[in-house]
Amino acid sequence: MTSLIKKFALASALVAAPLMAATTASAEGEKYILVSHAPDSDSWWNTIKNGIALAGDQMGVEVEYRNPPTGDLADMARIIEQAAASGPDGIITTLSDYDVLSGPIRAAVDSGVDVIIMNSGTPEQAREVGALMYVGQPEYDAGYAAGLKAKGDGVASFLCVNHYISSPSSTERCQGFADGLGVDLGNQMIDSGQDPAEIKNKVQAYLSANPATDAVLTLGPTSADPTLLALDENGLAGDIYFGTFDLGEEIVKGIKGGVINWGIDQQPFLQAYLPVVVLANYHRYGVLPGNNINSGPGFVTADGLEKVEAFAGEYR
Repeated sequence: MTSLIKKFALASALVAAPLMAATTASAEGEKYILVSHAPDSDSWWNTIKNGIALAGDQMGVEVEYRNPPTGDLADMARIIEQAAASGPDGIITTLSDYDVLSGPIRAAVDSGVDVIIMNSGTPEQAREVGALMYVGQPEYDAGYAAGLKAKGDGVASFLCVNHYISSPSSTERCQGFADGLGVDLGNQMIDSGQDPAEIKNKVQAYLSANPATDAVLTLGPTSADPTLLALDENGLAGDIYFGTFDLGEEIVKGIKGGVINWGIDQQPFLQAYLPVVVLANYHRYGVLPGNNINSGPGFVTADGLEKVEAFAGEYR
């Protein structure tokens, strides 16, 4: 059995265990806390939990996942403060709203806690708050690349279904897409909320009121899955250009079935796994990568879906 296969075998065993096993991996040594902005309802973050669990097990460190249950960013700021006060060796955190979160993150750094920014924010913002580095996908750049791709496919207008509009990073995806197309974002972005039935109804209402819309852009499984249902009921599935950020079981099915043109894989597994490995090696040996790590964007299409399909929702 090769080393890579062994790792995936171990990872699969972790996923099969209860959620507690995916949330903590206890061992003697350092302790790291990952704080995300995601609400409990967002299943996309299960891949993040798998990433820190596997890294914690392999590196022999204790890891813990914390998040605001409803996605409230003020609540997240308090969680970062509480995490820092508990005296961990390191904090891995998202920076989804610089204005709300930069203060608590700087305070954690000033208290002597090493911090790595992952998933959201930018390398520049990570430096400004004193973090060691940034691991993630620059959201505006990813949206812009997606817009250029769609423009090359003949798209001129679109609907961006934003299920987390309170996070500036989400809006950056929509704005980047509009800029890549060379059009104004205007009212082409809707605040869909996170309730699946509400998302489906809002997508149907927008497309009914704007029948000339060329494309739909969703920002992850939370908005993509209900949008798939909306298009199916509207009779537009497979007829309207459909791109999405992130991957998930239904998204992969949509790509495979020709309903979704592409998904943007920001590789969330790496966003969680790599910071744990970096922190452990930094604390033990004083080594640190010289550059930030861009985990995406990577476009996933119907070609070469086999491995993506096998690990979607777990490690992809």
